[in-house]
Amino acid sequence: MANGFPGLPAAVVQQEEEKTLVKETRMATPAQQKGNHHGQQISLYVKAGSDGESIGNCPFSQRLFMILWLKGVIFNVTTVDLKRKPADLQDLAPGTNPPFMTFNGEVLVDINKIEEFLEERLVPPRYPKLAAKHPESNTAGIDVFAKFSAYIKNPRKEANEGLEKALLKSLKRLDEYLQTPLPEEIDANSVEDPGASTRSFLDGPDLTLADCNLLPKLHIIKIVARKYRGFEIPADMTGIWRYLNNAYQREEFMNTCPAEREIEFAYLDVAKKIK
Repeated sequence: MANGFPGLPAAVVQQEEEKTLVKETRMATPAQQKGNHHGQQISLYVKAGSDGESIGNCPFSQRLFMILWLKGVIFNVTTVDLKRKPADLQDLAPGTNPPFMTFNGEVLVDINKIEEFLEERLVPPRYPKLAAKHPESNTAGIDVFAKFSAYIKNPRKEANEGLEKALLKSLKRLDEYLQTPLPEEIDANSVEDPGASTRSFLDGPDLTLADCNLLPKLHIIKIVARKYRGFEIPADMTGIWRYLNNAYQREEFMNTCPAEREIEFAYLDVAKKIK
């Protein structure tokens, strides 16, 4: 049977095609395969790709997908074809497009509230805390996706340069945050310059809620700006590239990420040609 989630090992995924409209997958991280079952009934509904089955381009869907994976909880994933949304899902969450989820029968549709709910309900010692320790990590890169959207949707040649500069300025601020050492990276007893940060992610060595929010968007920017504007994130923004490359080594990101072709396809009509 075809695996609708490329990159997931067969031992981790047991997939069942319910209809041509949705595809449901039972997710289990390596820790869960050791018997970490605690009776939670969790189903996540995400946007389907152009084939109606694979993961579609939606940073909000990936955000929740990553959170559940990082929490180490068993959950079902259903990809929903927005062109042919089945009646049972319309009844489940009327007027709501993915992502949304059910938790022990309770329907949750607000993304930010879902994040808060999961952090409050799935707590240590059974589940890891995912909130960032440093408040600045939550706002790093906060405007980068908005700057990208304005840049990619603009069709006017005279406005392109200014919008590109605004995007670069936003990316530069993010890069500076990623290159600035966190307090725990600085030796208070040393008189030497601590140099650039070497941390893997926004808040340190571990993925947090802040990363679940930013990484899917940053990946989209990299793919779409290159495809439709010939724009590359500058090589000298080493903090951003270290950040992305570390994410690409993590299954929590890669196994929840749509294929590049899906991201490019999603922006086919959104990315305006410069005139």
